[in-house]
Amino acid sequence: MSTAAPQDPVPLGMVGGGDGAFIGAIHRIAARMDGQFTLVAGALSSDPARAAASAGALGIARSYADYREMARAEAARPDGIRAVAIVTPNHLHAPVAIAFLDAGINVICDKPLTATREDAEALAAAVKRSSAHFFLTHNYCAHPMVREARAMVADGDIGKLRLVQAEYLQGWLSDDVHSKQADWRTDPARSGAGAIGDIGTHAWQLAEFVTGQTPASLSADLSSMVEGRRVDDDARIALRYASGAKGGIWVSQVAAGQEGGLSLRLFGTEGALEWRLQDPEALIFTGKDGQALRMTRARDRSNSGRTPSGHPEGYLEAFANLYRDIAEVIRGDDRHLDRIPGIRDGLSGMAFIFAAQDSAARDGAWVEVKP
Repeated sequence: MSTAAPQDPVPLGMVGGGDGAFIGAIHRIAARMDGQFTLVAGALSSDPARAAASAGALGIARSYADYREMARAEAARPDGIRAVAIVTPNHLHAPVAIAFLDAGINVICDKPLTATREDAEALAAAVKRSSAHFFLTHNYCAHPMVREARAMVADGDIGKLRLVQAEYLQGWLSDDVHSKQADWRTDPARSGAGAIGDIGTHAWQLAEFVTGQTPASLSADLSSMVEGRRVDDDARIALRYASGAKGGIWVSQVAAGQEGGLSLRLFGTEGALEWRLQDPEALIFTGKDGQALRMTRARDRSNSGRTPSGHPEGYLEAFANLYRDIAEVIRGDDRHLDRIPGIRDGLSGMAFIFAAQDSAARDGAWVEVKP
């Protein structure tokens, strides 16, 4: 479904995402895809010269050397930003988000929520006391067919949920890689966790979003397969749900040859659903008789498509779906607020990380998940 560009794009700022950054560019593309935002300010790097150069290259009007200065200045301007995108390494999410929330500016934060339990608690407190919204960009849940799967589960199409299997497999860290992206992700002080934080939280949130259920307990086996690596790079996690359902999550960044194998399979008393990132516009429903139905377009209830059939949409468009929904909420239309990840999703993801680390430290003992 096509959406006309609004007359009043939301003034947007960005912290992080300077020259050489990956996710900052993704956020910028998503924010401008539907004409919903205009990027006007940024603190794109902790290095003032690099921040100014990056802002100049992107045509950003106002460049700041420090995010705290940016929060204060933008809150004081009559034409200041109404939202900020945070695209820094994990350990900076909390202090940056808190500065803008306390200034009354809406926050759009990359996942996971934070790097530590203390930071997560501080950020949750800031969200509670702020008049502004906090959004978390778990973008995969904004794929139209993922939203379709969620609606089908809620409608009872697969019956009572029995089995959940989520996977996210990558191979880019199979060796002792050193780059801007690899270095902070494998540094526990900046990331807080390895594969379980970087991609495991995506698998966790995807399963939680579609099923509407949060596992009650888990048993985790975390490995660091590359010699000398200080964070996990492979995780196999068993799940137990209060409803009686059982599940599993396997995430790995040392699965050689895998580029982005995110998938979700659900099995209920009446049928099954399967969705895979590598074929994101397809959702497979299989009934008890074994006949499979391949659905390729979500029904209008998802309201997430832009192009006609045969013209695929993917990763960037899903990210843009989140930004479009976020813009509606900022303008006061909260019809779709329940499908945008926020602080509850972030705290659930952190509870998953902490429980998995606790379980692994105790040789896979079953640990209660406490969001």
